[in-house]
Amino acid sequence: MSKVKKDAKFIIVVCAAVVVVAVIFVIILKIAGGDLDVVGSGSVVSFNAVLETIPDRVKADDSNGGWSLEAPDGTVRFVWSTNYAKSPGYDVMLELDAQPFIDAGLDVGKLPDNYTYHGGVLTVGIRPGDDDLKYDGNPAPIEAYEQMVGKYRGRINYHAAMDHYGVKLGGGNMFEWARDLSVNIVTGEAQDKDIVFVLNPEPLIAAGVDPEKTVGWVYAQVPMEDHGATVDVYKFLKPFDLK
Repeated sequence: MSKVKKDAKFIIVVCAAVVVVAVIFVIILKIAGGDLDVVGSGSVVSFNAVLETIPDRVKADDSNGGWSLEAPDGTVRFVWSTNYAKSPGYDVMLELDAQPFIDAGLDVGKLPDNYTYHGGVLTVGIRPGDDDLKYDGNPAPIEAYEQMVGKYRGRINYHAAMDHYGVKLGGGNMFEWARDLSVNIVTGEAQDKDIVFVLNPEPLIAAGVDPEKTVGWVYAQVPMEDHGATVDVYKFLKPFDLK
């Protein structure tokens, strides 16, 4: 085969490959609704499904100037703030009943700086920095969350083992919710953990908590991704099936 024919064949192969890549790109865009950030956009859709499933647990929060989603048992809530002048120094946080941890040995004076304690309530979350998340206008709950995704995308993750989206609250603490409230698409099993409040046990244990005595919270290992590998990490968990 002459060099000219070889060059022509090579060009045809390259062009065909480019076409295939372009087709794949278009398909991905269609699947993602024109948005290549599948996790970010998918999390908005599924979070909205949670809000619509338990609307009586979604409330404007005057104390923090934002919105809150309260657990069905009323012991913990996820708050995404919209007014930091009113919030206790956080813009996303968990607020939880401290008593189960106090009963298990917690000395609140030994908690790290990302925790506050007041009136029987523990608060843990992310404190605003120079790049504070400031919402546009006076958004509704899902709009406020969507703005957080757009402005602080690094806070949002996907937990493959649980088929959950989540908001990272700093220090290994999380609020997670199911991508699909009916089925874990990864395992094919029924989804029975529609929302999960997640605490890093290490600072609580260091402050005196006996993890085996925390009533209402499960102390268990959870598979997590760490630099491409899956490792089992202990967490305090409070899961709920909303259906």
